[in-house]
Amino acid sequence: MLDNLTQRFAHVVKTMRGEARLTEANMADMLRDIRVALLEADVALPVVRDFIRQVREKAAGEAVIGSLTPGQALVGVVQRELAAVMGADLGKTASQLSFATQPPAVILMAGLQGAGKTTTTGKLGKYLKTAHKKKVLAVSVDVYRPAAIQQLETVAGQAGIDFFPVASSGSPVEMAQTALDYARRHYHDVLLVDTAGRLGIDEEMMEELRALHHAVSPIETLFVVDAMLGQDAVNTARSFGEVLPLTGVVLTKLDGDARGGAALSVRAVTGKPIKFVGVSEKLDGLEAFDPERMAGRILGMGDIFALVEEAQKHVDLSAAQVLEKKLNKGGRFDLNDFKAQLNQMQNMGGLSSLLGKLPAQFARTAQGADMDVANRRVRRMEGIINAMTPQERVRPEVIKSTRKRRIASGAGVPVQEVNRLLSQFEQMQSMMKKMRRGGMEKLLRGMKGMLPGL
Repeated sequence: MLDNLTQRFAHVVKTMRGEARLTEANMADMLRDIRVALLEADVALPVVRDFIRQVREKAAGEAVIGSLTPGQALVGVVQRELAAVMGADLGKTASQLSFATQPPAVILMAGLQGAGKTTTTGKLGKYLKTAHKKKVLAVSVDVYRPAAIQQLETVAGQAGIDFFPVASSGSPVEMAQTALDYARRHYHDVLLVDTAGRLGIDEEMMEELRALHHAVSPIETLFVVDAMLGQDAVNTARSFGEVLPLTGVVLTKLDGDARGGAALSVRAVTGKPIKFVGVSEKLDGLEAFDPERMAGRILGMGDIFALVEEAQKHVDLSAAQVLEKKLNKGGRFDLNDFKAQLNQMQNMGGLSSLLGKLPAQFARTAQGADMDVANRRVRRMEGIINAMTPQERVRPEVIKSTRKRRIASGAGVPVQEVNRLLSQFEQMQSMMKKMRRGGMEKLLRGMKGMLPGL
């Protein structure tokens, strides 16, 4: 996510931290590097100018000049201003959904065609169900795009939320009102209304959106926009905001955007907070947006909070406690445990997702590596372990040449792959011993062994 911008900022941050004293010259160099990084990331020019001006003013203040470590203080200024650009100055509640209405709370989803609005509707429904324990109903009022209603029905089923089927022969307003009446009678907490996409700013369809908004009185009107559009995403969000009283923005496909300028520009240009970002194609790949944490990620500081949240959502705590007790009692970490760790990693989004949340100094070992290849190797490792007997998983030392050939044949891989897995398992086993002994520093140095193929 935002790879190029993060790499450029991480370099600037490293330079700033190394400065024992700030001068006009090195300050100008750093600000120039920051400006270039933002412009290359397709951030709107007015936003870049304002950002540089704010950083220069704050950096010239006593907080930096009087600091024992001015380089560190300057990093803090940059992070705070970066967070402010993305909406931190609006307060924590601005980026949160409001449910302050008589149920059901109606959320209207608007946006251009192809922005991922229907998939985002399903993702948001799953998020509200799991994170907020809401009873969610979804309805599609898109009578123009073929199979749009069926698509939302499929996505809603996968997300585990209710779907309201309507006849596509009715008008969008009538469809939405019928769904709203159904949601009231069946005690739904939230109604998600997926509207028809637009290829552009079409006045007739915009008028339909106005009528829909008036008919269902949504508590939230979210504009769904593809982050890969760059400046076009910002301009389109502004145009929609002139027609609808938008309450927030959802940036989709942020995982595929190497520049990321939309994330920095859209709030500043539109005045609307970013409420969610799509970070993967999976239905749980929607994250509530936090400007301060995103600023940390852009600066290469990682997002450990997000990593912890992913762990809380996907890690089997009871299994982790069983493993901890086993190791504390002197038990051995075996291939069954190793496979369980691989499964947990896959549940948390795979290697690329994990590395994206780690600080740059830890993720740097994977720079240039093909994460898709690494993830495939993880799946292949699971296949190799599955081809072993229960005894071999518990006592891997019995796996000699004959057994290796049998396992390789069963998994459909060369014998070298079996050898590679056993080698990586031994590294992991060694790391587990260090963790048990409290050797965290040694554990971090050995983390590369956890990343297959890197």
